[in-house]
Amino acid sequence: MSVDIPLPVLKPADFASNQDVRWCPGCGDYAILAQMKKVLPNLGIPREKIVFISGIGCSSRFPYYMNTYGMHSIHGRAPAVATGLKTVRPDLSVWVITGDGDGLSIGGNHLMHAIRRNMDLNIILFNNRIYGLTKGQYSPTSPLGKRTKSTPMGAIDNPLHPLSLAIGCEATFVARSIDTEIKHLGEVLKRAAEHQGTAFVEVYQNCSVFNDGAWGYAKERETKLDTTLELEHGKPLIFGKNRDKGIRLNGMDPEVVELGKGISEDDLLFHDEKAPEPSLAYLLSRMRYEDGFPEPIGVFRCVDRPRYDVMINEQIEQAIHDKGRGDLDQLFRSDDTWEVT
Repeated sequence: MSVDIPLPVLKPADFASNQDVRWCPGCGDYAILAQMKKVLPNLGIPREKIVFISGIGCSSRFPYYMNTYGMHSIHGRAPAVATGLKTVRPDLSVWVITGDGDGLSIGGNHLMHAIRRNMDLNIILFNNRIYGLTKGQYSPTSPLGKRTKSTPMGAIDNPLHPLSLAIGCEATFVARSIDTEIKHLGEVLKRAAEHQGTAFVEVYQNCSVFNDGAWGYAKERETKLDTTLELEHGKPLIFGKNRDKGIRLNGMDPEVVELGKGISEDDLLFHDEKAPEPSLAYLLSRMRYEDGFPEPIGVFRCVDRPRYDVMINEQIEQAIHDKGRGDLDQLFRSDDTWEVT
């Protein structure tokens, strides 16, 4: 007779490793780490079934600080390592921790293909618009004109927008949060963990040493209600301190309008995170503060699509069913092989 042994009740402290957390004072990574530790106990997943995989950068120290399995891999290759792990161990909850430099520069190709395959991975990209670990060079998300140690006359690269890239790759779950919006961040991380498929989350994260205040407009109490817009499925796009502004479409272009001046909520664009066509989610990802728009936070897209990790294992099982289990030694000695004596 089998007996079901209940899982132990876990607390945030159970997910804290015995390593000293070593980020600069004021770094936004601390807040992300704290919210991750709060979210994981509510998922009902044993610690030995959770894996954090990172590349290189300040954010990539994350696995050391989690009392789970983890791997500090190589620059930009965390999605590739995670793809291999999730393929052979589909029972694991696999998290990829990356940054705007690690994930979008040398790792851009790996990130793109993990997303388009719809692997069941949770990819959290810390975006501070700078290379922090290597002491303040510009990154793929740094704005035009940004003066850094590597761009003393101002950056001339057109910046990447992470969510636009993810949506362009047909990501099935796309979201954005902010390191200091702790309740919102926790909710977004929980939804990402519950999604079946690739969950891509961008977190606006402050580098207090090399790019302090990069997201100040989206974080300061005095400005954030006018410069951000919290997305809610099925509801109109309304924002502002007095909830008196909204977003509507003018042809194919979004525009900011004021409510109460011949414009009602029914005239606004309504958010549909479950729309199979990603065009509106892409449009939202292009809204920028510097262009006069509030920047959306929350879930942009959440849809279901076939998953690579499921389908490849189905193919393996079908091959075993049709041909039987293979013999590796026999395979090595088959076809064009010879011995050198």
